[in-house]
Amino acid sequence: MTSKQDLNLFQVSGEPYEIGYRLGEIARPVFADYMEQSSAWRAVRCWRGNPFVQKMREAAHAHFPALLAELDGMAAGLEWSAEDVFLWNCRGELIHNAPDGCTTLAAAETNATALFIAHNEDGDPFLRERCAMVDVQPVGKPGFVSFYYPGSLPGHTFAANRAGIAQAINNLRIRTPRVGVPRMILARAVLDAASLDEALQILRTVPSASGFHHTLGRAGDARLFSVEATTQRCSVQRVSRLSGHANHMIHPGCEAEAQIVTDSSRDRQLRVEALLPALALATPLQPAALLDVLHDRAPTGLPIYRDDPLDPDDENTLATALFEIGEAGVSMKIFRQQQCAFDTFIARPERDPKQ
Repeated sequence: MTSKQDLNLFQVSGEPYEIGYRLGEIARPVFADYMEQSSAWRAVRCWRGNPFVQKMREAAHAHFPALLAELDGMAAGLEWSAEDVFLWNCRGELIHNAPDGCTTLAAAETNATALFIAHNEDGDPFLRERCAMVDVQPVGKPGFVSFYYPGSLPGHTFAANRAGIAQAINNLRIRTPRVGVPRMILARAVLDAASLDEALQILRTVPSASGFHHTLGRAGDARLFSVEATTQRCSVQRVSRLSGHANHMIHPGCEAEAQIVTDSSRDRQLRVEALLPALALATPLQPAALLDVLHDRAPTGLPIYRDDPLDPDDENTLATALFEIGEAGVSMKIFRQQQCAFDTFIARPERDPKQ
């Protein structure tokens, strides 16, 4: 992997608990202040001792014990209780107003020579300049590079692993969670996959406690996927040219599942759908045009690029990621205030597993 960074990049390796402990240490200087000002945390901590939370922990242990060990290690590194850190990583299951937004674009060249994923990471404005990049190398797994919210398991934002998989996540506000694996653990589990088929198998077969939208692509694989993985279904759509996704379900069949669609998510989805047709006319696709869409402020309605301190969902754009996925590997660029702050290339593994 080659890279240059203005964003802090932390190297983390070892067994699951060791990885979690180091992630906790990295977050410790800002985590207490982050939680102190967080209305989401004030709502989430009311779930302490609730049997539903314990059942989710049991489901996580049954399916991904190593990732639960990462979370417990993170709690130790943060010097917080394991219960509270697990609660915080279940915020999407427990409250509907968690400040985790995002808009994602997916694009494929007509001859599939290049795939692109572009993503606005929208979160708590407090986290501006307080997030980092982590290069995580678990024993026996591909390892990955991820944007890291302090105290949150990597994977629920955007990342690329050394098997060549790129993933970008969109929050979905599912009204009725169920006993299952918390969605942030599922998103992290995808980063341990060695192929797209393995990643999709995780999302299709492991019971989810709520839901995320996953955009997935892989170096050396012509496929690009939009996946709505929720408590009731796993809808997988292949992206043939261009697609965009905000923070509510849009795949056919989603009408049967209760969700919350905020004004911001609705306006962003409509604006993306208005802007994408012009991009489709360009040959070849211009990655800069994808960034222009994500930096759009909209003449009316609530914008795609979010920097209003009075944003109705309490979210601002913390970073914009651009993945270019080709035969040789994954290029990953990250922009803050429209300036490139991180640029790396992750080469496709020489011994490539079956897709």
